[in-house]
Amino acid sequence: MKYLDEYRDQRIAHALVAEIFQVTTRPWVLMEICGGQTHTIMRYGLDELLPRGVELVHGPGCPVCVTPLETIDKAIELALRPDVILVSYGDMLRVPGSKSDLFRAKALGADVRIAYSPLEAVKIARARPDRKVVFLAIGFETTAPANAMAAWQAKREGLTNFSMLVSHVLVPPAIRALMASAENRVQGFIAPGHVCTVMGCGEYERLVADFRVPIVVGGFEPVDLLEAILMLVKQLEAGEARLENQYVRSVSYKGTVMAQQIMAEVFEVADQKWRGLGPIPRSGLRLSEKYGDLDADRVFGLAALTVDEPAECMSAQVLQGLRKPTECPAFAIRCTPENPLGAPMVSSEGACAAYYQYRRHAKAS
Repeated sequence: MKYLDEYRDQRIAHALVAEIFQVTTRPWVLMEICGGQTHTIMRYGLDELLPRGVELVHGPGCPVCVTPLETIDKAIELALRPDVILVSYGDMLRVPGSKSDLFRAKALGADVRIAYSPLEAVKIARARPDRKVVFLAIGFETTAPANAMAAWQAKREGLTNFSMLVSHVLVPPAIRALMASAENRVQGFIAPGHVCTVMGCGEYERLVADFRVPIVVGGFEPVDLLEAILMLVKQLEAGEARLENQYVRSVSYKGTVMAQQIMAEVFEVADQKWRGLGPIPRSGLRLSEKYGDLDADRVFGLAALTVDEPAECMSAQVLQGLRKPTECPAFAIRCTPENPLGAPMVSSEGACAAYYQYRRHAKAS
């Protein structure tokens, strides 16, 4: 197939659904990792087309959702300083910290600016040498190369007024943590296509071997996801556990080498706290020592923080695939995109936001 509309073709989709019904003989629990995949599933009702026993649960695949409260609180603290320009992607502004969010900070007079590329923050720093410019660098491996390039460019230009507040997370350690959990229900994974476009799919081989869990790299259109589900069910029904790549038009085994090289130049692997999941060893990226003078934590002497999640918010269970958003008593009542209790409701890739937009009136099953 060559064109986007082919990946949304109803005839192809229904043929795949029919084959899934044909090969399924028992219940299976599958998890998609990427928030973009979650929204496609909800938008097209793919989960409602599957055999009753094939359950889709939603993992920690939204980068905004897993950014810890402490990082949001630090960003707000920096934004409220009169000498700072805080630059961020737009979907971070309504993500709740422990007491406020960046949108409210902006309303109080903080100089918070929305960027579509981290290089825009470098441009601002270049134009405003009288101000300290901080870029809120969050995300999975997908956004890490661009963020690394911004740090590399700032270092190359000698911009002493530019720094980054970094909260990068890595997918494979999160899958490992989920599989090692005593509460784990997942029997097969749809790996995130965009992340694998950068990193390749080879690093998932170890997970398959260690946990005997099938993993299929999937794309983002309905046909992509239905084909990935079919591939997983076929493996599970046959008692197999292999790494397969459904998203072959974008993902190779080794990934994008140049992107990996700039990441390795700027970042190093580190322990990382995930919102809703807690600390996961070697699951994040931080600026390397060579780029330490661009680390906002160091530049501003930010204190280490420990913040508890709101007791009413069930985002931790949602991010682990243990609950569906509609099972939360606050869903669409006390927690809405305009007034979110947790990040999964406000992010454009969050599972709660997807259910709110496409399945708001569904009853918890």
